[in-house]
Amino acid sequence: MLQMTTSNSYSPIGVFDSGYGGLTILRQIRQLLPQYDYLYLGDNARAPYGSHSFEVIYQYTLQAVKVLFERGCRLVILACNTASAKALRTIQQLDLPQIDADRRVLGVIRPTVEAIGPLTKTRHVGLLATVGTVNSGSYGMEIHKLWPDVQLTAVACPMWVPLVENYEFDSPGADYFVQKRIGELFRADPDIDTLILGCTHYPLLMNKIVKYIPTGVRIVTQGEYVAKSLADYLGRHPNMAAACSTGSTLHCLTTESPEKFHESATLFMHEEAEVEKIVIE
Repeated sequence: MLQMTTSNSYSPIGVFDSGYGGLTILRQIRQLLPQYDYLYLGDNARAPYGSHSFEVIYQYTLQAVKVLFERGCRLVILACNTASAKALRTIQQLDLPQIDADRRVLGVIRPTVEAIGPLTKTRHVGLLATVGTVNSGSYGMEIHKLWPDVQLTAVACPMWVPLVENYEFDSPGADYFVQKRIGELFRADPDIDTLILGCTHYPLLMNKIVKYIPTGVRIVTQGEYVAKSLADYLGRHPNMAAACSTGSTLHCLTTESPEKFHESATLFMHEEAEVEKIVIE
């Protein structure tokens, strides 16, 4: 793994995703909390994670977290639903006590689930996500713990991430795959009034999604809720807040081509970013 020579005062908030979708989360976090330094890692060379086994996703995610820790991060956000679903709990319970009990890794599923309770009136909620996230059952388990009266119906959308990653999210071909999965979801439960986009890539398909959902359905995108949850977390943990450096900088790491990452970062974040290629081992 690469080492970065930094001063002791540089301790950015780490944000990790297997691909580019986590940049949508990062953008909203930085809008709400612009004072902090941020270090983003996209494991783009091994993306997407959604179809991999639990063990592979866990190993990839743990490797990424260790890279961010080595570069000074004391707090890491898994801005990836698949990693949050399949790796977060194991890392929190088994790995962090061995690595450094004072460091923290947080996910995106819990903040999203916390938000839906007050939003749904029918108590019927839909989830569109990757195969890995749906098969993990993580959303259902979290919803059952927080909102036991809410019924969740989930549909996997295996083609949606490739559509976004290959810049086809606004093409006529995208309509077919978006309409197909949304139709499947609402045929399974017509009473759904709240829809979770359980993948950080999916907001880029929003123009297509709104065309095919029934009138009145509330769409829950994660960036807003994850950002608010992080702000709340830092407010409740002043020692962690004080440990995160406040230089308002952004540095990005990728396991793929920096040129490709730069192009995608402009698309997902609406701004340019400083990018460095790394190798994760």
